[in-house]
Amino acid sequence: MTDAIEGPDGALRCPWALSTEDYVAYHDKEWGRPVHGDDALYERLCLEAFQSGLSWITILRRRPGFRAAFAGFEIAEVAMFTDADKERLLADPGIIRNRAKIEATVANARVLADWAPGELDELIWSFAPDPARPAPKKLSDVPAVTDESTALSKTLKKRGIRFVGPTTAYALMQACGLVNDHLADCTSRSAP
Repeated sequence: MTDAIEGPDGALRCPWALSTEDYVAYHDKEWGRPVHGDDALYERLCLEAFQSGLSWITILRRRPGFRAAFAGFEIAEVAMFTDADKERLLADPGIIRNRAKIEATVANARVLADWAPGELDELIWSFAPDPARPAPKKLSDVPAVTDESTALSKTLKKRGIRFVGPTTAYALMQACGLVNDHLADCTSRSAP
C-alpha cells in the first residue's frame, strides 16, 4: 500500500507534488537532492524559516524575489545589511515582510560570517541520519520532527542561529537531501 499518485506523465510521485506545476518541478528536481555549500545551505535555512506558518508554495513562488532582496543569500553580503536594508526589506512586496524573520535572516548571516568556510555545511551534514532507514510508503510515515532535527536545531541555536526549531530543521534536512522522504514508490526516490 502506497500513497504515491500517478502524475499526468504516468510517473508515480509523492501526492503533495501534484497540486501545481511549481511543486512538480521542485519535487522532481530539488527536494531531497543533496545541497552543499555554506551560501546554498544558508538560503535553504532562511527560506524554511520564512515558510514557518505559511505554505511552501508561497515561498517557492517568491524565491526569485527573496534571492534578489537578500543578495543571492551570500552570507558575507547579507551580514553587512544595515537598518536601512531591513526597512527596504520590510517594504519589498517580492518577499514575506515579517520583521522577526527578516531580523533573524540578517542576524544569522552575521553569525555565519564569523564561521570558517565550510563550517555550516559540515555542521548541518553531521546530523544526517542513517541513509539505510526504510523508505516511507505513506505520507503518515514521514515525520515532522526527528531526534536528529531536534539535535540540529539545538546545536544551531546554541551557536547563535535564530528561527530554527526542530520542525524547521527537519524541513531543511528534507529539502537539502540529508533525508530522502520521497515515498518508496515515488519516481524521484532513486533519481540522481
